[in-house]
Amino acid sequence: MKKTGMKLLAGVLFGALLAGCSAGQPEAGESAAPSASPVAEQPESIGAADAGRSGFAAPDGTEAGEEYYTFALSENVERRPVSYENRYGITLAGDLYTPRDMDESELHPAVVIGAPYGGVKEQGPGVWANELAQRGFVCLTFDPSYNGESGGEPRHVSSPEIFTEDVSAGVDYLGVQPFVDREKIGAIGICGSGAFSLSAAQMDTRIRAVVTASLVDISANFDGLSPEERQAALDALGEQRWSDFENGAPDYHAVYADEPMSEIPEGLDPMTAEFMSYYSTARGNHPNADGAFTTTSQAAFMNYSLLGHLDTISPRPVLMLAGENAMSRGLTEGVFERLGEAKELIIVPGTNHVDLYDDTEKIPFDEVERFLNESLKPGA
Repeated sequence: MKKTGMKLLAGVLFGALLAGCSAGQPEAGESAAPSASPVAEQPESIGAADAGRSGFAAPDGTEAGEEYYTFALSENVERRPVSYENRYGITLAGDLYTPRDMDESELHPAVVIGAPYGGVKEQGPGVWANELAQRGFVCLTFDPSYNGESGGEPRHVSSPEIFTEDVSAGVDYLGVQPFVDREKIGAIGICGSGAFSLSAAQMDTRIRAVVTASLVDISANFDGLSPEERQAALDALGEQRWSDFENGAPDYHAVYADEPMSEIPEGLDPMTAEFMSYYSTARGNHPNADGAFTTTSQAAFMNYSLLGHLDTISPRPVLMLAGENAMSRGLTEGVFERLGEAKELIIVPGTNHVDLYDDTEKIPFDEVERFLNESLKPGA
């Protein structure tokens, strides 16, 4: 394989995220090829049926059992596991959060909440759902197809089309619940799911409003490659497909270990250290969130632009959140400029990229609640 292609293949998801989470998109002609990053030992693949979390240590050091989450569930919220199929027939594993005192004879607003790229429902999405359910919203979190406890083989595949479809599948599920108002369903996307949620909203008009937090558009990560670099990368990915076929399984390298680290290694670049401060510590570590996808998944994102029709979402409104100190802030600001008129941007003071995953003291939930109530009201 050519050298540029090898660099792309070695970086897998982590390198792609580092390329995407710079202050802005790469300049024309500037290489966005991610360099090799340290990876954890590759774990065995797990399917939806055998993805149990028994034996994993929770942040407080206790045995996590079968229901390990990175946060404490509010006593005012009920959470129950659910499953449903997307239009490809893949069974998605989700959690439905509702206010504990909710009157199921009435109709309520609802949101589907997508995980950061490489994350799962037990992490940031659950934090958001736990908070918004206390504010009267029905909230659905889910594991993307091929990942976490959701179905799909081979494991750890990533797809711009299918991950976008997973958001719409959540709208399918919410819209048939007898206590959900079909006219009041929104989508929330954290990190990579911010782009998947916007992508879904471009074609799914049932999504009445969108909120993004620390948005990253994975399909734009390779836009800075020169024609020669792009060709070399695609050549390498093509060679990898032959290797995968011959080996009977796709190439995959986990980024994060299945158990939390006591401290982050020294000498890392700031963005790597920031991601590891969440995914590799007790704060956000989860055995179902390895932070990576099959190597050849990258080709689809090089060929498929998630956000080619942003201007068509308006007049349905979009609220975008970015951390004041986040290296991904420029990505949010760039997408915001391309949206139609119905939009809001909040730069959250003293906040980095991963703070908007789970830091309830920093995430402006009052503003999110206001936006959703205004956007999902009748006639909005």
